Amino acid sequence: MKKKLIFISLDTVRADVAYSGKFGGVNKLRKDGITFLNTISSSPLTPVSHATVLTGLQPYNHGIRHLFKEKLNPKVETITQILKRYNYKTGAIVSCPGMNKWYDFCRGFDSYDDEIPRLVDGSDPLKTVDVRKRGTALKRGEIVAERACKWIDKNKNEDFFLFLHFFDAHWPYEAPKKFGGDNVYEEEVAYSDHYMNLFINKLKEEGLYDDVTIVCFSDHGEDLDGMYENDKGGEKLGHPEELGHGCLLYDQTQKVIFILKDQDLKRGKNIMQQVRLVDITPTILNLLNIDYEKNKYNGISLLPLINNNKKLNLLGYSETFYPTEQTRAGSGKFNNIRNKKSFRINNKYKIITEIDSDKIEFYDLENDENELNNLNKNYFEI
Repeated sequence: MKKKLIFISLDTVRADVAYSGKFGGVNKLRKDGITFLNTISSSPLTPVSHATVLTGLQPYNHGIRHLFKEKLNPKVETITQILKRYNYKTGAIVSCPGMNKWYDFCRGFDSYDDEIPRLVDGSDPLKTVDVRKRGTALKRGEIVAERACKWIDKNKNEDFFLFLHFFDAHWPYEAPKKFGGDNVYEEEVAYSDHYMNLFINKLKEEGLYDDVTIVCFSDHGEDLDGMYENDKGGEKLGHPEELGHGCLLYDQTQKVIFILKDQDLKRGKNIMQQVRLVDITPTILNLLNIDYEKNKYNGISLLPLINNNKKLNLLGYSETFYPTEQTRAGSGKFNNIRNKKSFRINNKYKIITEIDSDKIEFYDLENDENELNNLNKNYFEI
């Protein structure tokens, strides 16, 4: 039996903030679904991470590894294309340059609304690699929710897949309306959450909510220059190159939201085992009873974990090539920063390596959850 499916991306929302209990929409989904408390993103960049979600592949296989350099590998099939083969009606409403049609995320979508304004200086926001400057060009959550409700009105009787993308929590943290939160960043999170909640209420009014499958996730988090105790970005904390996200791979950007609501799954369940965003597509295909070649994905179905608490031991892989991209774009004062890869192991350990360098960081997450004590202070010499 087919299921109506909705993906909701809350861009730039940290897991610890989302799960703090302050946000009604997130709380509602958590009450009705399954929360994966330790979900790892493949990248701290919007296009790279979303490509992983839509393909079930890591960046080295789906082809997008930079903020603005590559398009999706033409040989890769997205979940949207698969669902289209099963005659799903498909639509997307996205909100920032990093989700533009240029990246080819629109494959398989009947409609793909990526309209956003130009930058204040009139330039194309897609063509800047400055994540903060890009963040000023967005479609606000109010518009996303409004257009999503109209899409539901037109397609509620179809088997559908709708992808919604809320970008409000991105810098510059100037929510046009205040709906809660304890600081300027959380006010933006509350803004996204408010309009997501309005959309959820629309589903309830239409009698769709109980039956529809919802995946709510964030693509990456945000390092807020000391606003939270695990922050490491900014001049005072020693990483002036980290302007919110992009250059570092600590948990404040790599631990993300993942909530799954489905009528056939348990309600209100929290899962502590480490999972990854790369597991979303295989899990949903399995949940929809769609045959798929398991060996073609880097992610796996999480249904054995959900239904039987099977221990999976999933390695959390993350990467960023943004440092060199930023340097080549003319950020001269950051010439010494390097690309990185990280490996997060069973919520116990974290290894961060610099590409083209001998530097390795090693953290004991059970005793140092904020990644403040690098146990490899003198670095390994390779």
